[in-house]
Amino acid sequence: MNDRRIREIVVAGSGIVGLSAAALLKRRIPGATVTVVGPSPANAVSERVASTLPSITGFHDDLGIGEADTLRTGASFRLGTLFDGWTGAASYVHAYGEVGRRFGTTSFHLHWARLARTGKVPPFDAHSPAAALARAGRFVHPQGGPENPLGSFEYGLNLDPGRYRAMMRAFARHVGVVEREAAVRDVRLDAESGFIEALLLDDGSEIGGHLFVDCTGPIAQLRSQLGEKFEDWSRWLPCDRVLFADGAGSPEPAPLDKAVAHAAGWRWESANRAASQQGLVYSAQHLSDSKAERVLRGASTLEPGAPVPLRQGRRSQPWFRNCVAIGDSAVSIEPLEWAGLHLAHSALDRLVAKMPDRDCAPVELWDYNRETAAEADRVRDFLVLHYHASDRPRDEMWRDAAAAEPPASLAHTLALFRERGRLPLYEEETFNRHSWVSVLLGQGVLPRRDDPVIDAIPADHTASAMAQMRENLAAMTASLPTNGAYLRQLGAPG
Repeated sequence: MNDRRIREIVVAGSGIVGLSAAALLKRRIPGATVTVVGPSPANAVSERVASTLPSITGFHDDLGIGEADTLRTGASFRLGTLFDGWTGAASYVHAYGEVGRRFGTTSFHLHWARLARTGKVPPFDAHSPAAALARAGRFVHPQGGPENPLGSFEYGLNLDPGRYRAMMRAFARHVGVVEREAAVRDVRLDAESGFIEALLLDDGSEIGGHLFVDCTGPIAQLRSQLGEKFEDWSRWLPCDRVLFADGAGSPEPAPLDKAVAHAAGWRWESANRAASQQGLVYSAQHLSDSKAERVLRGASTLEPGAPVPLRQGRRSQPWFRNCVAIGDSAVSIEPLEWAGLHLAHSALDRLVAKMPDRDCAPVELWDYNRETAAEADRVRDFLVLHYHASDRPRDEMWRDAAAAEPPASLAHTLALFRERGRLPLYEEETFNRHSWVSVLLGQGVLPRRDDPVIDAIPADHTASAMAQMRENLAAMTASLPTNGAYLRQLGAPG
């Protein structure tokens, strides 16, 4: 019988995404030869952002990388992001995990929204264990059962991208990945099938394969050779430049990043023990590159590098024939909410789960592309929400972003939530209901009327219970170690 299994895999691009792809593919398909070629991609935003979502811990578990190994690179724990200046209201925290506690069978946010409509109420995130820890600069691992506030949150990591890439490179080699440093000069296609037959390298050699994984960043050096439509998201996400400024780390890194809005975009601050990072995301139509550099320098002691161009959107068919685009080669988004690396990891898990044979049957690729598009589009919706629900009427960029007709899926989410505080259920969601509610309420989106299921519990009862929640969180937080102290307790090097 003719063996049509994929046995030769070539990954183009030796950045974090490419090395992660090679390591996972070799780990899950040990009988295959996996080769990485070419340098780390230029202008790939997700390769350079330090902050990650909680899903990175699951990806490491799948690979067999222990948390201690990652902490040795200088990484630290992060619990969420403080959003400042995005609306006329006070700043808010989007932290990971449950906010408040259900009252009987009804969601906490419905009761909070009822109180918010009738008068002043403490911030929604004041009832979040993760936000309480983050604001106080403290951290411990989740512990206890579901009834324990310390058992109801999640955490991500803040990485030093350079050190993390070095760790991933060493791990990929350890599991048997072959690395070739030559860059890709050209792509040779099979004249009959249109499949990629081989990559021509700049050292004069070539490499063939059954499957080619494009991790070359926004240029999509392999996938673009097969032709493709790009779905542009700029009408909803107007920022098209990113400035990075990297500096020294801190022995007491904050577990809470900051995202501060300004007239033509937003800037961020994050830190771990090995490095700190500040950045600026902006619209070149509303702010020149030179002025953007001055804005970042005015808010930072760090020196920014050259601006990175950004075209936000996705390829409608990241997997076509025997080439699949992963990471910024498939989806290009700003670092708002730090979802870029997550989308790459999720796509890699899906790639392994749906691995075809060498024929790459279109029906199998169609299913991969459908799920990948659905996930990317919901991340897009989540990011667009921050702009669409903004309240900065004096700034042209923000006015235009808020006035733009949102994607249909986000419009439905907003309409449903504004009615009674309910959320639709979509198949591929990166951000769970707690995250959606935290940002919706943080951005000032309130349901216009109560869900009738909460009528059984009087408002004064829920107000008293919420006050008790806040007291308990304050007492709990005060007794816990700082993020830096906890890392030292774990034996993580400074």
